[in-house]
Amino acid sequence: MSPLLHDYKSPARPEVKKFRAQHWFIVGLGLPLLGIALLLSLKSASGTNAASVELDAGATSIAAESLLAVASAPEPANLSALASFSDIEIERAPLPFPEFHPPLSLAPEYDQLHLTIKRGDTLDRLFRRNDLDLGHLAMIMQLPEAAPYLRKLIPGDELTIEHDEGNLISLYREINLTSAIKINKEASGFSSTLIDQPLEIQRKTASGNIDTSLFDSAIASGITDKTVMNLAGIFAWDVDFVLDIRRDDSYYILYEELYQDDEYVGDGEVIAAEFNNNGRTIQAIRYVDKDGRSDYFTPEGQSVRKAFLRSPVDFRVSSSFNPSRRHPVLKTVRPHRGTDYAAPRGTPIKASGDGKVIFRGVKSGYGNVVILQHGGNITTLYAHMSKFASSVRSGSRVRQGQTIGYVGKTGLVTGVHLHYEYRLNGVHRNPRTVKLPQADPIGAEYRQDFLASVETILNELLQHKRTQVASLSTD
Repeated sequence: MSPLLHDYKSPARPEVKKFRAQHWFIVGLGLPLLGIALLLSLKSASGTNAASVELDAGATSIAAESLLAVASAPEPANLSALASFSDIEIERAPLPFPEFHPPLSLAPEYDQLHLTIKRGDTLDRLFRRNDLDLGHLAMIMQLPEAAPYLRKLIPGDELTIEHDEGNLISLYREINLTSAIKINKEASGFSSTLIDQPLEIQRKTASGNIDTSLFDSAIASGITDKTVMNLAGIFAWDVDFVLDIRRDDSYYILYEELYQDDEYVGDGEVIAAEFNNNGRTIQAIRYVDKDGRSDYFTPEGQSVRKAFLRSPVDFRVSSSFNPSRRHPVLKTVRPHRGTDYAAPRGTPIKASGDGKVIFRGVKSGYGNVVILQHGGNITTLYAHMSKFASSVRSGSRVRQGQTIGYVGKTGLVTGVHLHYEYRLNGVHRNPRTVKLPQADPIGAEYRQDFLASVETILNELLQHKRTQVASLSTD
């Protein structure tokens, strides 16, 4: 059989040898190029395009491209998938938000103590109880500006202390609503700073009609306990809020509200007040002199204070002044020369006026008794006490409103109450109705200044009254 002749081969033997040499040369050159192409295809983003390499030699380029085409040809089963690959919509997943990390604080963090002062507490006890450095306590007590505010601690006050394993870093104490003291650790020891905390004062008016009691009416009108008690205290010399109150009595009040950094912190002073009681009208206006002393006066400049309070306690009355009363224990008619104030056991009893203790002890029927001597041949008696105040001794002097004892049921009694008597020249008088000596009027040097301020203050109170009357008429 004769050999197969191809159109690109010569029958001459020398030419056949030459062709085989070229063929192996092309294969040898193509294999490295195929490797390069495969590497490039792996790095391609789509993974579907084969890299092409341009060669300078024409025949070599054709052979290389043929080899690359064969190597990168897809399997028949995947041809349809690859054909439609460009039509696939790729949904990109949203990237997660970066996690928030707060900035690192460069200031060191120390242990904090929030301490509430209890009865008997001292800084020394607090430092020992909380394992704080006593040497640091000795150092801060040498600070002249701080020592007066650290020696005496009042129950209920609060301290804030920062420390580092017992070593004092800072101490903060609020002195009152308007000032505080701060002690800080320094490189050379400790320093103290007085901090001002100014208050903003706003004026407010309130009013009400009494149905059952002043307290209930005032609370219903949004007045705080403190201001209710201040209001009652202002008129305590003219009105017995236990016995004298009548339904439909009314009151109007102008007072202060205190704010700090736009936050309400409490009520301040009562600026002016009016009380309408059983057909009579009583007005009181606060005046502060140049020395900072304050008191309440009538619009004419007379003091609202009297030498005696109408009531020595702030509670309801169980029996009044009655010289023909039947005694609840002995069941006989015996004069009841005084007023009985029913109140819970232990209720404080107040001295109705300035005076001297002339008796403190036990009297038959009266139980534990205190008798005070006042000016003008006036004496007052307080009976059936459960116990005496520790500051009250025979011969000692007391101030009006000072606690002299506590309500009890010693002596001939059936229930817990205070028996109170008022005597003038040894004769019993009804403490509710007896005319009481007045305190001194406003000083002559302040009278003109006081009268000049009265009109402005009363106009402010009058404007509130008109507003209230108008609102009631429209309801």
